[in-house]
Amino acid sequence: MQVTQVGAAYAVAEPTEAGRWFAEHLGFEVLVDLGWYVSTRHAGCEGLRVDLVARDHETWVEPADGVRGAMLALVVTDVDSHHDRLVAAGVEVLEPLVTEPWGQRRVQLAGPDGLVVELVGPVEPDPAWMAAQGLAG
Repeated sequence: MQVTQVGAAYAVAEPTEAGRWFAEHLGFEVLVDLGWYVSTRHAGCEGLRVDLVARDHETWVEPADGVRGAMLALVVTDVDSHHDRLVAAGVEVLEPLVTEPWGQRRVQLAGPDGLVVELVGPVEPDPAWMAAQGLAG
């Protein structure tokens, strides 16, 4: 299988508003807005698409209550500056910036309709933690 694009679709109450949120805060561009369906593409990673579909549209097997149990993780450069910019823009922080011993610095943000958006930046892992996990090289 040769994958040419990666996409995810999320059920939201207001696809147009959700598409604007992705554009304003995460650098996506809206490609199509039909009201009930919005397709976006990330400007810096054209193979990454996020579609937003009205919760009660017939596309879904059954109406959805919103996004639950899903997280969109984006690996970014300089997670700290993105955190600061998004906080200044009023985006809700669900989990504060944290540096994980396995080599990630991350923050979790509230996206549209309950979607958790995680921004992750690579950092050097803690050698002692890696060794304790049997991952030391």
